[in-house]
Amino acid sequence: MIYPFRRARAAHSERRLPFPMLLIGAAVMLSLLLAACGSTGSTGGSTSTPTTQPAITPPTDLIASGVLTVGSDTTYPPQEFVDTTTNNYVGFDIDLITAVAQRMGLKVNVVKADFSTIITSLQAKRFDVVMSAVSVTPDRQKVVDFVPYFNAGESLLVQKGNPMNLKSVADLCGLNVGVQTGTIEQDDLNTGSKACVSSGKQAIHLTVLQDQTAVIQLLANNRVVATYQDSPVTDYFIKQNPGHFDVGGSVANAGLEGIVIRKGDTSMFNAVQAAFNAIKSDGTYRVIINKWGLTNEAISAIERRNPFMA
Repeated sequence: MIYPFRRARAAHSERRLPFPMLLIGAAVMLSLLLAACGSTGSTGGSTSTPTTQPAITPPTDLIASGVLTVGSDTTYPPQEFVDTTTNNYVGFDIDLITAVAQRMGLKVNVVKADFSTIITSLQAKRFDVVMSAVSVTPDRQKVVDFVPYFNAGESLLVQKGNPMNLKSVADLCGLNVGVQTGTIEQDDLNTGSKACVSSGKQAIHLTVLQDQTAVIQLLANNRVVATYQDSPVTDYFIKQNPGHFDVGGSVANAGLEGIVIRKGDTSMFNAVQAAFNAIKSDGTYRVIINKWGLTNEAISAIERRNPFMA
């Protein structure tokens, strides 16, 4: 069984972008340039070198000695994406997992992965861990373990001023909506669409794409009236494109996201949990949160006995 996760993959066109997307492209390029400093990894899967002395004993079952191999679907700003000026992977998740690895004296190798199969790839030991905005859910806890690091919800992105007054999934009956494949939001929209039909209304008309930026382009091109994604992603695109988008309604279904670890891999789990606790204690976590403007999504408690490992 494949469990739904947040996020997806790339599918780009060679067609010229319309004017709204040119504005988006310019803003995103600027933001990527500013965000690039201190980031790790490249689209070729290269490694970053630790800059701090190891304080945590590293796991005993690494795929490559001295390296934490991280699976990530790098199409999901601001958590993981490609800086087009350097071809490096950047984002909140990338910075965080790099800091975690450094506490264990490890380099980081970020490996681009397909989000719809990223968990099965982890189980097949293609990565040591997954860091990819994966929400903690009961179904996922049956097959993997989590070190929670982030708290995010879901929200609608709409045109500036919210001309159709869209505030929730229930307002989307009969409308065209964009979403990323394999995500919780896609499941929620499918559920909402069935509710529309049950109440005698038209189903929600979904356009489902593999790349989150391509989903946002649908809205910029007026091909959909809204997109549905994680709340940090909504906030990111609003910030990068002032005057073009707004959030529709309030954040829904807030919950934890976690670093994903193979079920029962005690050595990996204990090391990652201890390293994460260390960067929270010494202030590194807060620095990274502030760098990416994600203060609303920070978690405050340090886990001593993690309930997300069986």
